[in-house]
Amino acid sequence: MRRARGRACGACLRRTWLIARLAGHLELARRDGRGSVGRLREVLALGDEQLLATLAGPAERAIAAEHRAVDADELRRAAAAVGVALVCRHDENYPARLADLDDAPAVLHVAGDLAALDRLVGGPLGAGPPAVAVVGTRRASPEALEIARALGRDIAAAGVTVVSGMALGVDSAAHAGALEAGGPTLAVLGGGAERATPSRCRDVYRALVERHAVVSELPPAFRPHRWCFPARNRIIAALSAMTVVVEAADRSGSLITAEFAADLGRDIGAVPGSPLAWGSVGTNGLLRDGALVVRDAADVLDAVLGPGHRGNARRDGAAPTRRFAGLEPRLVTLLEAVGSGRDTVAALCAVPADANDVVLGLTELELLGALRRSPGGRYVVAG
Repeated sequence: MRRARGRACGACLRRTWLIARLAGHLELARRDGRGSVGRLREVLALGDEQLLATLAGPAERAIAAEHRAVDADELRRAAAAVGVALVCRHDENYPARLADLDDAPAVLHVAGDLAALDRLVGGPLGAGPPAVAVVGTRRASPEALEIARALGRDIAAAGVTVVSGMALGVDSAAHAGALEAGGPTLAVLGGGAERATPSRCRDVYRALVERHAVVSELPPAFRPHRWCFPARNRIIAALSAMTVVVEAADRSGSLITAEFAADLGRDIGAVPGSPLAWGSVGTNGLLRDGALVVRDAADVLDAVLGPGHRGNARRDGAAPTRRFAGLEPRLVTLLEAVGSGRDTVAALCAVPADANDVVLGLTELELLGALRRSPGGRYVVAG
């Protein structure tokens, strides 16, 4: 029986309390070599009694007594006090596509607009609104940040939800691009949903909460352990029809998201890179193993919407015209030319006499934040 939205049941709330209470035990298991991704998912799929028996050790009886004494109404009040809604597996607002996980979270804690959850990732995969995960390394190169932001912007502009983990680097750049486009985006956090994790992404977090939603399987005030991030990644993969990895080292956490996506039968895409670049080792490996080559958002939208249904995505690299609102026509023309690939002063000059005007225009666009100059002296449209 489905419950009214936002009213998580006591059993699911106590389950979430138990996961948080055993978080340190899970971390120790990971350090002991028993916390691999596969093992973590097996543990998270255990029932409450099995979970206690597996992880609690000598503290099992004491924690079991605490678990029995948990007051579900108190947990509801604590969440409401920090503006977090609760959606359990029996709630009509719980995303149906998470049912593909054997270890689906008992409760999603939602910061932002609860109604947005259904709008962003509601319904079974293929029936509800489409979603694409855009993920990658925290130590992203400038080029990867530009690519992630452009992917987020153009995917969201086509009405497809951009899902990511709001981490530094590729994740937050993808969210920022989607927010810039005014399109749908959802963040899945490894810590409590009521605060930005990491704190350096608080501006992106604030915008996500104001316009869309941020979710976590863990309760408010929870401080994440290392295992929480691969656990979060399974939710990102399950919510998305496709996972796109922009830049990743050989052991990047974003490759775990791609692994989860593959296990769920979801599509995987990767942005190719130089074989000499550390950040391309993971993505090029995915491509070797059959991932879709992602050159731009159009490749992604072709995969999730079908050829010819790309919305506002453009293969010429230019930003949508609406982003030029307020610019003088000469600057619009110049910006579109850079976006189409004429990215040097020489390429932008019809005759040598135009050079001064072109340089002046490029400088104005740089000062306005519409362009940036790459180390090689080429210009790129700012994400």
